[in-house]
Amino acid sequence: MTVERYIRIMAGFVVMLSLALGYAGSPIFVSEWFLALTAFAGFNLFQSGITGFCPPGILFKKLGVPEGNGSCSGGKCN
Repeated sequence: MTVERYIRIMAGFVVMLSLALGYAGSPIFVSEWFLALTAFAGFNLFQSGITGFCPPGILFKKLGVPEGNGSCSGGKCN
C-alpha cells in the first residue's frame, strides 16, 4: 500500500471511531467530547486540501511506506 492509502484509512478510522465514542446512541459511547476528534480530522483534511501540507504523509514516509503516484505522497498533498 502507498502513503495516500494509509492516510485515507487512518482518516476514515479516526472519524468512525470518534463518532462511535461520541454519539450517545452508540454501544461504546464514552463522551460527547470525542466528536471534537471528528472535527479535527475534518479540519486536517480541509487544510491539507488547501495548503498541500499533510503531516501524516511525512510520518508514513519516514516509516518506510512507499510513496506511489498518489496525491498525498511524501507529506505534500497536490
